[in-house]
Amino acid sequence: MKLISFLIARLGKAFFVILGVVVFNFLLIRLAPGDPAAIMAGEAASSDPAYLEQLRQQFGFDQPLWMQLWLYVKGILQLDLGFSYRNNLPVLDLIAERLPATLLLMALAFVFSLLVGGLLGVFAARSRYTNRHTWLDSLIMSVSLIFYATPLFWLSLLMVILFSVTLGWLPAFGMESVGAGLTGWDRVADISAHLVLPVVSLGCFFMAVYARLARASMLEVMGMDFIKTARAKGVPAGQVIRRHVMRNAMLPVVTFAGIQLGQMAGGAVLAETVFGWPGIGRLMFDALMQRDYQLLLGVFLVTSTMVVLFNLITDLVYRLVDPRIELGA
Repeated sequence: MKLISFLIARLGKAFFVILGVVVFNFLLIRLAPGDPAAIMAGEAASSDPAYLEQLRQQFGFDQPLWMQLWLYVKGILQLDLGFSYRNNLPVLDLIAERLPATLLLMALAFVFSLLVGGLLGVFAARSRYTNRHTWLDSLIMSVSLIFYATPLFWLSLLMVILFSVTLGWLPAFGMESVGAGLTGWDRVADISAHLVLPVVSLGCFFMAVYARLARASMLEVMGMDFIKTARAKGVPAGQVIRRHVMRNAMLPVVTFAGIQLGQMAGGAVLAETVFGWPGIGRLMFDALMQRDYQLLLGVFLVTSTMVVLFNLITDLVYRLVDPRIELGA
């Protein structure tokens, strides 16, 4: 019953948060310079005022701002995100087509960064704690600092130049080989090869964060009295780390992972643009360049909803990591 009441309360709050984001994004987009009708008329090589007025009426740009906002919110409540005048398709269909690719990229980058970063942090903390191979701690922290300070787009371009152009090991762009007509496991292998560069480039920054955070959290727990007591009783260092330190040190990592998972959607825009990955990040970039307001607002809505859901999942994971934490506490 506690879990059900917690979910109902959080989902109620999430509804109002998303509604506020919808209103804010709508007003913010409308303040951006540029007239979509004028852009469409320019691409059609027409400067006729009557044609401009017809476009504004067709897409509702001639109505008052409050009326446009009301119609947009009303459509969202009916699961209608509007119509993309650039693609001549409903916004929901465009996002549904691109969303699986983004979720696949984000999920693999998140797992890669969390596992590799967490393991590196554990190795660094253990080498410092046991006072053996301290050079490993210094090496891991130095590499983590380099990845943390390296811009994502620059790292992506370097990886393309090294692993695709120079060495020819991995494909640089797209989600799969165009015109190959692969099926079954051959297609899975082809998509996996295309995933390597964007996943690693997107995950390296977050991997560095998790490594440094896991190390700092573990060293903090290692200095507590119950760890010193266990060591004084002769418990081996490896057993202390596995049974006592890691479980208590993982909560800050889980907290930050929940926040960073939502931020990965922003990093996916750069990764998808550099590697030509057909996800909603690339879709959002194209919509911004083309002044496709409806599509841009739809992508903002979906990414905001993803962030809210990720935070809710993080709260539930707290309970699994440490049963002493009560839901809603």
